Amino acid sequence: MSGTPPLSQGAGYGVIIGLGFAFALAMILTTYILKRYNYEVQTSEMFSTAGRTVKSGLVSSAVVSSWTWAATLLQSSGVAYNYGVSGPFWYASGATVQIILFATLAIELKRRAPNAHTFLEVIRARYGTITHFVYITFGLMTNVLVTAMLLTGGSAVVTSLTGVPTAAACFLLPVGVVLYTMFGGIKATFLTDYAHTVVILVIIFTFAFTAYSTSDVLGSPGKVYDLLVKAAKEHPVAGNADGSYLTMRSREGAVFFVINIVGNFGTVFCDNGYYNKAIAASPIHALPGYIMGGLSWFAIPWLCATTMGLSALALEGNPVFPTYPNRMAPADVSAGLVLPDAAVALLGKGGAAATLLLIFMAVTSAMSAELIAVSSIFTYDIYQTYFNPEASGRRLIYMAHACVVTYAILLAGFSTGLHYIGISMGYLYLLMGVIISSAVLPAALTLLWSKQNWAAATFSPPLGFVCSLIAWLVTAKKESGNLSVASTGANNPMLAGNVVALLSPCIFIPILTFALKPANYDWVSMKAIRKGDDHDIAQAAHVDLENVPGERRNSVAESEQEQTKLKRASRIARVMTVIMTLCLLVLWPMPMYGSGYVFSKPFFTGWVSVGILWLFCSSFCVGLYPLYEGRHTMKRTAVRIYRDLTGKEKPHMMRGQVIEETGSNTSPEKVDEKGGKAVDS
Repeated sequence: MSGTPPLSQGAGYGVIIGLGFAFALAMILTTYILKRYNYEVQTSEMFSTAGRTVKSGLVSSAVVSSWTWAATLLQSSGVAYNYGVSGPFWYASGATVQIILFATLAIELKRRAPNAHTFLEVIRARYGTITHFVYITFGLMTNVLVTAMLLTGGSAVVTSLTGVPTAAACFLLPVGVVLYTMFGGIKATFLTDYAHTVVILVIIFTFAFTAYSTSDVLGSPGKVYDLLVKAAKEHPVAGNADGSYLTMRSREGAVFFVINIVGNFGTVFCDNGYYNKAIAASPIHALPGYIMGGLSWFAIPWLCATTMGLSALALEGNPVFPTYPNRMAPADVSAGLVLPDAAVALLGKGGAAATLLLIFMAVTSAMSAELIAVSSIFTYDIYQTYFNPEASGRRLIYMAHACVVTYAILLAGFSTGLHYIGISMGYLYLLMGVIISSAVLPAALTLLWSKQNWAAATFSPPLGFVCSLIAWLVTAKKESGNLSVASTGANNPMLAGNVVALLSPCIFIPILTFALKPANYDWVSMKAIRKGDDHDIAQAAHVDLENVPGERRNSVAESEQEQTKLKRASRIARVMTVIMTLCLLVLWPMPMYGSGYVFSKPFFTGWVSVGILWLFCSSFCVGLYPLYEGRHTMKRTAVRIYRDLTGKEKPHMMRGQVIEETGSNTSPEKVDEKGGKAVDS
């Protein structure tokens, strides 16, 4: 964005610091309320798994929030700007399928390892220490790449809109996230994910209705269509049907599609944050949560990029556009500045403020998931496993807190360094599959295939990584004659590296498995993974651990009933996976790509309308349904708060029950041995 930023530095610091602290204070208050009125004690299990009791509505909103990175909004708008209407669809479909596929893995994780805290514990239970360290390395590389993408993309937008120095934005964006993650653990992540998702949906609706209904400079799909036709005549897109921005036939868009699919397999299947949410979900709520979350998320990048990326193209020739009379520089597009430029053109300072809030929400919600993911790996897979197997619950929480703070500081410094050497969010987005996707297949088969042996699981990821680096760098050198940020960041080298990373284990795994004798794993060692020992925390809080949510041990009959439900969910997940993959990757886009159809004005209007209607459905799934699901708990908590504030009852913790001190005029009810009326939770 050229010229003076539309907002002041004060506004930038106000959002980054002020809003961050507001969320932190809200979560501290929420944690206190849950402890006082719902007798939730912050044990190590609650911190990392939320007691494994989260329902499908919150799971779906958390999936949407975690998958709505800065890149979701910024990169998708960038590909819309570069390739037209195909870009948003390729981005959305190429990243929704992984969430749907992951639902199958989430169910298997809950079936095979009901007490796991991370997917890496499952790896160790099956294969041992060496393989464990291989996957710890790939897991942490995934978290580092995702967090770096969040901070580089978010800080670039903050700097563009407010003039806040990029280094300051990189270090200040995580502050509020660190605070509320430390106080509330993964439960805080779920609750703030919900709030963030609602704000993001409202802002995207605002952008869409402005561009396609109320704007003075655009105002209708027909006007946007006319301006896109004009833009294609002035600067046609190489490789698109008729050079048009209004076609799914886009050669470079299709290349991006493949890179997008491969890279996102890595960031879902190798990111412990998604396993954390699967683990935290109640067993019967994991499948509907992930299915609803994946389908709800689809509309966010599709509609956001179809609105903002195409608005940028339509308005470039208008004096309201920040770069007028010039087109956007490729470096600015890669940095993620298409969306903020379009927002300023559509809504002026209001658009800048909305974008700042949008990106703040996207960065902080996804980052909280990354903080929990890394702290879980460090606490359970490194500290408890190799340094202190008998660690108390209090000690595990202390180590998790220390890891959250340390990781945030290190990644803020790392992201600042990336900015100064010219590595943008767009570059990292294309690169991530090259680095991590070779671990996708062996990690998934750990839970899905009993025959995969130790050698295949251990050596496939590093061998695939080496092959992907060679393919990436050799292609870049051959195409450009040199190795630089520009040459290695081009589409073809990234395509080669990504595809080799994901598919090379298809060769290594069967060769190593059948050459060195297939395993015949019985899944027993995964069930031996144990929960953290939180008796010290329960004792200090004067509660019975069995009465803390999520801590009660199931009876044999309850466990068998749960397994039956999970087996049924597993079958449903596999069927849903096949159906949704075919619909989103083949049946919908491929006929449009193959025919080279260029949208007519009525078709484009219908295309936009479907996106808006889909986002309304998403709003019901992740905005209203979690409130409906939690209505009884919210009502009960509100009544208890009211009665407490009015002096009618003073709940406090005793022996794992909520004991209520009431006036003498209260009728006697069931009383525990210490006295005081016990109420149902």
